[in-house]
Amino acid sequence: MSESQYASTDSGTQASAKPLGLWMAIALVVGSMIGSGVFLLPAALAPYGAASLVGWGISLCGALLLAATFAKLAVHWPCTGGPYAYVRRSFGDGAGFAVAWSYWISIWSGLAGIAVAFAGSIGAIFPALTATPVRAATCALCALWFCTFVNLVGLRSAGRMQVLVTTLKLVPLLLFGLVALWFVDASNYVPFNPSGKSLPQVAQITVILTMWAFAGLEVATVPAGAIRDPKRTIPRATILGTLLAGIATILACTTVLGLVPADTLAQSGAPMADAAGRLWGPGAAMGVAILAAVSTFGAINGWVLVCAQVSLAAADDGLFPKRFARLDANGSPAFGILIGAVLATVLVIASYSRSLVELFTFILLISTSAILLPYAASSAAWLRSHGGNGGRTVAALALIYSVYALFGAGGEALAWGAVLLLAGVPVYLWMRRTNRATIIAAHDPAA
Repeated sequence: MSESQYASTDSGTQASAKPLGLWMAIALVVGSMIGSGVFLLPAALAPYGAASLVGWGISLCGALLLAATFAKLAVHWPCTGGPYAYVRRSFGDGAGFAVAWSYWISIWSGLAGIAVAFAGSIGAIFPALTATPVRAATCALCALWFCTFVNLVGLRSAGRMQVLVTTLKLVPLLLFGLVALWFVDASNYVPFNPSGKSLPQVAQITVILTMWAFAGLEVATVPAGAIRDPKRTIPRATILGTLLAGIATILACTTVLGLVPADTLAQSGAPMADAAGRLWGPGAAMGVAILAAVSTFGAINGWVLVCAQVSLAAADDGLFPKRFARLDANGSPAFGILIGAVLATVLVIASYSRSLVELFTFILLISTSAILLPYAASSAAWLRSHGGNGGRTVAALALIYSVYALFGAGGEALAWGAVLLLAGVPVYLWMRRTNRATIIAAHDPAA
């Protein structure tokens, strides 16, 4: 298959302005990565103690390898769609659809989990708003649909919102980690590995958990058609955004492990707020709860934008229904934005009776597993392309890391991922039949 055959149409995105600059792209990466995970991961990692640092180290190295790979792919193919677009151009429509479908599902299902986490954060500030499951679900949906409305207004509005919200959460998170570091009790890191599992086992388990904090490192590649000077902007935003979010998250989570005893931390639904409360009192705990609310709100806004851009790119190439490719008067893929929000809404309503921690764990495994497939396939796409030896080495290591992390998800999460992939087969077959009928009609009007 020739390169020209798979040249990006991007008809909708080329027709619109390119409203996203470097800072907006960096904010999109950081804002999408720093969501609910940083505030809940310390509780999930508590059973593994300081040994979880091994997982953090592997995940950060893997994330930087992936970021470097996506940076090279963005220079080689600066087109809307990110992982989907790269895989389709390397391996064809079937593989492209599988990645687009998996990536799309991981985004809107993750949106549901982040929205519920937002409700949990608001509940810590205003308990009456989440006193019942119905109120909590309503709170989550209000945040989801507010961000949906912002994205419908236009990409520039969504980008400005992302810069503001990312600044409001990144700076306080870094300050918390740096200041609280001086109050760490080293005895909380002893024993080093309280789980009783071998260090390699702990490493693989904690890699899949910590990878949740790095999901979103690739998002600047997705709306490439709406980014100014994408060949320069996307690589810089991807690398810088991954570094900023990675350092802030690891610092904050590791500090919390040293502030709160492991047995207490493992039972906490708001571990970072508990740590702040122990150090500086209820006011500090309230401040962290506000920070968590801002963080999850920013993640919702960023992922609503990315969800619509993935379906837009797939629709431009004839793999998703054409309605996903239509832009409204504001230059927004309104149908894709609304469908993503509706599907996330259905998940929130269907699971609102679950506890925050239960939903977090479930979404973490499913969404991370679903997103690791596009990561692995994108790395393979670069290996198939004509990059230099250095680029191929980085991509090969990124591929190995993605497969390693994927198997750490466990059988249940992998089974769910397989089911979700199979659910897309009827859609793919329907689109192939529709496209074939369109081609026949174009060549034979009498048909």
